[in-house]
Formats: sequence, structure tokens, C-alpha cells
Amino acid sequence: MTEFAGSQYVIEIIYLIASALFILSLKWMSSPATARHGILAGEIGMVLAIGGTLLHHGIVDYKWIIIALVLGSGIGIPLGMVQMTAVPQRTALSHAFGALCVTLVGTAEFYLRTPHVEKFMMSVLSMEVILGGLTFTGSLMAAGKLQEILPQRPITYKGQNFVNFLLFVVAIGSAVYLVLHPEAKVFFPIVVGVSLIFGVLLVIPIGGADMPTVISLLNSYAGLSAAAMGFVLDSKLLIIAGALDGSSGLILSIIMSKAMNRSFTNVLFGAFGQVQASAAAGQEAKPVRSATPEEAAAILAAANKVVIVPGYGMAVAQAQHKVRELYDMLTKKGVEVRFAIHPVAGRMPGHMNVLLAEADIPYDRLIEMDEINGDFPQTDVALIIGANDVTNPAARTDQSSPIFGMPILDVDKAHTVMVIKRSMSPGFAGIDNPLYYLDQTLMLFGDAKQFVGGIVRELGGGH
Repeated sequence: MTEFAGSQYVIEIIYLIASALFILSLKWMSSPATARHGILAGEIGMVLAIGGTLLHHGIVDYKWIIIALVLGSGIGIPLGMVQMTAVPQRTALSHAFGALCVTLVGTAEFYLRTPHVEKFMMSVLSMEVILGGLTFTGSLMAAGKLQEILPQRPITYKGQNFVNFLLFVVAIGSAVYLVLHPEAKVFFPIVVGVSLIFGVLLVIPIGGADMPTVISLLNSYAGLSAAAMGFVLDSKLLIIAGALDGSSGLILSIIMSKAMNRSFTNVLFGAFGQVQASAAAGQEAKPVRSATPEEAAAILAAANKVVIVPGYGMAVAQAQHKVRELYDMLTKKGVEVRFAIHPVAGRMPGHMNVLLAEADIPYDRLIEMDEINGDFPQTDVALIIGANDVTNPAARTDQSSPIFGMPILDVDKAHTVMVIKRSMSPGFAGIDNPLYYLDQTLMLFGDAKQFVGGIVRELGGGH
């Protein structure tokens, strides 16, 4: 008995240290200067959490646990080694795996405990499987859209929002009945099944432009479901970690929605991203001016201040290292180069920051939208690399535009605007960009990596 009490005391101490490390991890990751410490703290905290769990007295055989650890590592290591462009979908898959775990644990606990389940515990367990189920399938849909296995445009049908609301009501209603009558086991598969279907139908009408917000929101759901699982399993560590995950994901979702001037309701139910009929027709009727790498290099070399605006097109082309070469070349010529970062550029929160950091571009050169927008009128050249909707001036002027009111980077106020883009096709929002037809705009058509490489060669004397 004394030995058991001692081992339990050790486990609690390990969990306490792990909890502290999770909190410090989140705190340190809020600043680029301490982000590496934050990652390391989170990793150590997770190792301690797993180690403490493996010391639990209830484990009678480690064979299946070892098999699971080996299989999990075999899946996790390749997933962690994907290219930066695939990080958003990898993140969505991580949410899916975590949510599936929560759903399976909740299912096992329900059948182990019924019919002797207290009302509070049944309530928490129901919330666990509802959030876990919808997060599992919703995250799979998000990963499919990001990987382009599924259409990136919203998939909609008549009465869609009503169907989603009906499914939600059925899931909640069945859960309430189970709380009052836990012996009615037939309702539990309904709760799980409806939640899984609800997750699919919740995400398919959401377009690619809203994926950053969806990913952070699904992250919040996964955290809340893990916190609920902590109550079910009487694990303080899970409650703390889940609460941190859930609250940080929710806060990030709010920040992302604010950056787009959109509400959660509009993001989840607005089917944002349908291609507008006028987009394709408009781009054929309006003339654009284009330039070659030689011409672009000459303009950049003659500038004093250059602002580079990265977007998802840069990520797809894996052009960040060429962009670093361009930054180095212009800096050596005495040109002041900075990078304008929009909060929702790319496919996930902080996507552009991570890509540019990977290329070792100094972090103090990365300037947030609110700080740099006032400098565009004094900017000689705004070079846009694969960004579309976040530079669209229709957000300021066109009240009929679906992005009207969204804060954008004021690149159109620069003396010269150059846009590296494969074609004139619309961005994720599905609308045309009037920026491309302005007198001071030059379109640089081509693959971002190749075109930036061409500019670098010209700046270096053509060698």
C-alpha cells in the first residue's frame, strides 16, 4: 500500500511538471525570440506526460502499449517530415487523430460504466464524443481540401444549414436523453454517428480561403474534447492541456476572423469562396501590363524601399529560399527590404512567418499588416509573390464584394506594384482583383521560384 501511494505521488509530481511545461510552452511560443524554447518545453512536457502514464499502477501488460507506441511513431515520424506546404493538412490530420482517440476513449468509458453513470459524468462524456466525433471527420475534410483531394471551393446544396442544424439538435437531444436515462444505450451510437456526419457536413461548405480559421477552430474543438476526457478519466493533466489547447485555438480563431472582418457564423455557414461569374469575364475584358525578369530586376535595383508580400503561391512554388537570395542581393545594393505579413496569408495561422523563417530571413524584417500599411505610400516597389485576396482593393471599395470590409495590405498605394502569379485566375475568395489592372501594376507571369530566380540572376549580372 505504501509503495502504491509512493508511486502515485511520483506520477502526480511528473504530471505537475508536465502541466507547468505546457503552460510555459504556450507562453514562450508567443514571441519569436523564445519560440524554440516553447517548442522544446512542450516536447519535454509531452514526454513526461507519457512517461508518467506508463508508470500507472493499473497497467498489467505493456505488450500492446509498446506495439501502439511503435505503430504511432511509425506514422508520426513521416508525417512530421513533410514539406512546409503540406504542414496545414498535416496539422489537420493531427487534429483528426487526436479527436479519434478522444471519441474511442469516450465510447469505451461509456460501455464500461453504464448504466451506473452520474448525470455530470454522462454530460461530460457526451460532450467528449460529440466534439471528438465532429472534429475527427471535420479535420479529415479540412485535410482533404488542403491536399486538393476534395474540391477547395465550397460544396453546397439547398437547405444545407437547416440539415446541419437538425443534425446538431439530434446529437444534443440524444445526449440529453442519455444524461437522464443512461441505461438507454441505443442512443449512444446515435450521438457518435450523428457527430461524425455533422463534422463532414460542417466543413465541406467552407472554402479554401477560410481554412486557416477552420483549422484553428478545429484545434479548439480538439482541446475542449480532450479536457472533457480529462474529467471522465479523472486526469488533471488532460484537463489543463485540453483547456490550454481549446482556449488558445478559440482565441486564434477570433483573431483570424477579425483579420478577415468576418464572424464565426459567416465563416462556418457563408460558403465563402464560390467563384463569382464576373471574375473570369472581367479579366478578359481588361488590359494588363506584364514584365520580364530583366525588367523587374531593373526596377527593383533602382528602388530605395521594397516591400515583399508573400502568399500561398510562394509556398506552393517552394520559392522562399529564392526570396531569401533576392533579399540578400537587394540588401547588398543598399535597398531597404521588408516583408508585409497578412494574418490570414497562406493556409494556416503563421504560415508565411514559418516559411520565411525556414529560409533564415531575419525575423525583424517581417512586419505585420497594421504596422506596415502606413508605409506603402513611401514604398517604391511592392512585390507580391503568390498573394491574392489579402491585397485586393475591392475589400475597401466594393460593397458587393464578398471580402468587403476585410483589412488588406495597402499595396496599391505603392509607387510600383509587381505581382508574380501563374495566371489571372481568381484567388480562394473566387473574385477578380482590380489591383492587376492599375496603371502602376506589372504582372510577372510564371512560377514564383523560377521567376524570382530569374530576377536574382539579372541582379547578379546574369551569371
